[in-house]
Amino acid sequence: MITQAKKESLSKLKLAYERLRRTHNDLLKMIAESELPEMVYNSNAIENSTLTLKETEKILLAQTLMREVSLREAYEATNLARVIKYLWTRPGYEVTINNLELLHQMLLGGINDDYAGHTRHTGQYVRIGWHIAPPPELVKPMLEDLINDYNSSESKYFLEKIAEFHLRFETIHPFCDGNGRMGRLIINLQLAALGYPPVIIQNKGKKEEYYPIFDEWRDRHKSDKFSDYLYLALSESLNKRLVYLRSNEIVKLSDYIKDNGLNASATTNAAKRQTLPAFRQEGIWRIGKTIK
Repeated sequence: MITQAKKESLSKLKLAYERLRRTHNDLLKMIAESELPEMVYNSNAIENSTLTLKETEKILLAQTLMREVSLREAYEATNLARVIKYLWTRPGYEVTINNLELLHQMLLGGINDDYAGHTRHTGQYVRIGWHIAPPPELVKPMLEDLINDYNSSESKYFLEKIAEFHLRFETIHPFCDGNGRMGRLIINLQLAALGYPPVIIQNKGKKEEYYPIFDEWRDRHKSDKFSDYLYLALSESLNKRLVYLRSNEIVKLSDYIKDNGLNASATTNAAKRQTLPAFRQEGIWRIGKTIK
């Protein structure tokens, strides 16, 4: 549940971010470019890609890998990166069925051209674990309802709206393939439309943190767990950018703990709860050397 205290915390971070970003567009662009391999790696790894972060980086730089990887996994990396970069130049990109089908075509093109670019049609049923997605004839009407509900629910807090959209989208499973990556792209589309930076849904801990949110939704139609997850992810993204925008020296959290004589377990937990302005970069917790 997004408490009032959490809402106020995000508002303060957003205000500081808005104030500083105006004169640092080039720096923000560099941060986004540096995050691209992490964003691609994590989203694909959630879908069981075997590529490591370093291999993903090399593929995006067209460098030679030390092992043979499947052509599909290489395409999954380059295609997802292409969609993310495409959306960088379109911060007002509207979430419509036609636009989602266009993004899906870019995402699956060359991977599965039979499915790329269109929602499920007659005879195309899918199962996710124990969940059988709605019949294909209901996909577009359900998507239209979902988009309309998101656009019309003005009284609901934005993270709660985004969380519910994601859970409903993944439950509909509108495409034969690529639904998870599409859903995570949409989260960042929705955040960008509200002036927020992107978040990274982490592959590490997915079984303990990400997957259980779908059980909560399907069993009880509750989205509180995912709202809280998004709160932490967005706080982390804002804190990361604020450290750079304030020209703070960045150090590993482990070094910060040692230099300041802090309790390692308590400080790491504070970072995870975002009561400390720490953030992950290449899987390692980091923080500004001086907290401002």
